[in-house]
Amino acid sequence: MALDHLMRGKVLLVSGGTQGVGAGVALAAAQQGAEAIAVVGRSDDKGRRSVDALEAAGTEACFIRADLADHAQVGTVVDTAVARFGRVDALVNAAGLTTRGTMLDTTGELFDAHIAVNLKAPFFLMQQAIAHLRGRGAPGTIANIITMSSHGGQPYLAPYVAAKAGLAGLTKNAAHAHRRDRIRINGINIGWTATEGEDGIQRRFHGAGDDWLERAGASQPMGKLGQVDEIADFGVFLLSERSGVVTGSVIDWDQQVPGAYD
Repeated sequence: MALDHLMRGKVLLVSGGTQGVGAGVALAAAQQGAEAIAVVGRSDDKGRRSVDALEAAGTEACFIRADLADHAQVGTVVDTAVARFGRVDALVNAAGLTTRGTMLDTTGELFDAHIAVNLKAPFFLMQQAIAHLRGRGAPGTIANIITMSSHGGQPYLAPYVAAKAGLAGLTKNAAHAHRRDRIRINGINIGWTATEGEDGIQRRFHGAGDDWLERAGASQPMGKLGQVDEIADFGVFLLSERSGVVTGSVIDWDQQVPGAYD
């Protein structure tokens, strides 16, 4: 089978699907023939733009407005997608909170926010999706967008690392628990990636100027930061049948090698 039409006939649900890596995965899935895609986010404007882009790519699409920091709103997401499209075949957990905090200055409120968005929301979206798939007796796939920082990360990412390291472990736990349901669950530890969200973070927390992306890219081994479209293509491959029996893998998608030193 050629590596095209990988998502033909599939219905996807993508949290964080209105921007960044989530939007990239949604668009790549549409270009690979997805039947329908529901994207989840907080902004109606971004939601409309995402739906327009997906429909332009030939895929039926809808926007589900939800704040994933609110557990009650998380609990309605899968049911809303199923009500709209009849089923969900694949879930992508791409929504993420990257606000900064060290071990010494992180407040309880900041810690709770990271746990809510980066760990609790994926947990319960997976719970709902798996229950839906098992209820249908259907196979399915889940891809969790994690981070290289789950290996340890920078000092200013303490609550983010705590939550994302939990998601890496959860990915393996859920994959093992539901492999005989033929639900494959994998994760991608992405490295430093060029997104609109990262642009805002660099400017807000690190005093970056307009040339920060060019300078950052020049400092990297491959001469650029990770690119959304490349990550998206890999994510779609993991969601597709062409990734075979692979489950429980948390794959480092980066140009830095953990544990290796110059």
